[in-house]
Amino acid sequence: MSHHHKNIAVWSSMLILTVSMGFMSQETRAEENHVQILKETGSAFTTIAKKAIAAVVFIEVEKDVASGMSGHHGTYNNPFEFFGEEFFERYFGQPHPPRQPRHYRQMGQGSGFLISKDGDILTNNHVVGDADRITVTLHDGRKFQAEKVGSDAKSEVAVIRIKGDDFPFLTLGDSDVLEIGEWVIAVGNPFGLTETVTAGIVSAKGRSNIGIADYENFIQTDAAINPGNSGGPLLNIRGEVIGVNTAIYSQSGGYMGIGFAIPINMARSIKDQLLTNGKVVRGYLGVYIQTVDKDMASSFGLDAAEGILISQVMEDSAAEKSGLKEGDIITHVDGKKVKETGTFRNSIAALSPGTEVKLTLFRDRKKKTIKAVTGELPGEEPEATETAADTTEKIGLSVTELTPEIARQLRLDQETKGVLITEVKLGGAAWNAGLRQGMLVTSVNRQNIDTLESFNQALADASDAEVILLKITDGRGSRYVTVRVTE
Repeated sequence: MSHHHKNIAVWSSMLILTVSMGFMSQETRAEENHVQILKETGSAFTTIAKKAIAAVVFIEVEKDVASGMSGHHGTYNNPFEFFGEEFFERYFGQPHPPRQPRHYRQMGQGSGFLISKDGDILTNNHVVGDADRITVTLHDGRKFQAEKVGSDAKSEVAVIRIKGDDFPFLTLGDSDVLEIGEWVIAVGNPFGLTETVTAGIVSAKGRSNIGIADYENFIQTDAAINPGNSGGPLLNIRGEVIGVNTAIYSQSGGYMGIGFAIPINMARSIKDQLLTNGKVVRGYLGVYIQTVDKDMASSFGLDAAEGILISQVMEDSAAEKSGLKEGDIITHVDGKKVKETGTFRNSIAALSPGTEVKLTLFRDRKKKTIKAVTGELPGEEPEATETAADTTEKIGLSVTELTPEIARQLRLDQETKGVLITEVKLGGAAWNAGLRQGMLVTSVNRQNIDTLESFNQALADASDAEVILLKITDGRGSRYVTVRVTE
């Protein structure tokens, strides 16, 4: 090989080596970048955790309970405890010997977090509830006896307070801007293991009908939450509180990947009222409501199943005074779309009594806007009722005239009109739609029913319909039910 060719070979080898080193350098740099990203993510979690842990508290509660049944918390020492007063009066001609109450101490624990330098702590109602003593332990080991400022069982929010100043506290964020898939961090004391931090994402928003509280709008997360986490904060990646950890879905009692937190915007509203008044006053309209399904939407002339249906307007209520009527379908509250009963109830309850609210509704196949003024919730609000329509078979329904005698036996007002359901065929369309013996049918396809004749005529008029809309009344109130007619 000539000298010239040797030089070419050398330069070629050097070029290949240089290119190879370049590729290796790029791969190395990529790996380093990935590692650096993970380090920065871990560093962010660490920073948030350090700040949060300082403000998260361990709550221990005690309650003195008196029990007349010693066997509930020990052995049955008195054989007469097995028998009631009826037994003694029948066989011994004397009343049951008076039971001596047994006192025991009920213990519980949970989490909470400081929201002010003055010692205000946000937690769950079921953590502090009706406790006689509340002990709070801070991250630095200091213990305080806390006083309960206020507690709201309907939303599961509670505020307690410890005496002192310059406490570390957490900043409350904005849960309305939270997105599904965002990183979140849960901090608390699961199983009494203090200062536990777990991370995950927002799995879903607006979860209601869970059965945890009366007013539900939960954030769902897969960040590990266990018993004892209740009342602790759920944080975003900026270290702001966006939720109050409240419950888990579990078949074992432990974490199964589904946890629920109260959105901080909802908790903040409750907290503000508790701090100001020691109680919560909710807005109230006075309507029975139900979700609009596909068949019901079609019956009312809606193109899609949306909004909530007013099945009954309470007499002398804010709703009646505002001009709302049964059969109205509310689609928006102050411009915000309403998708389900829970959302509607929460939006109205969050308003102070006397607040004007703009309701967009669908009435008589036309859109309409009504300005309603909220009243004050009088004790217990009527429950939102849901129809359970599974209309795949024939109607299978028998009714009878509502006579004055029957009305008296059922303790109904004499003004009540309708026909009484006497029999529902098991497995039939009416049964599957939730109709039961003893209910009243007060309208068929929006036609009021006051006699058996009018009921039969209304059914005859609907003989060609695939779906029949019935309004029924039971002991809990009124609601609409759709029944699908099939051959």
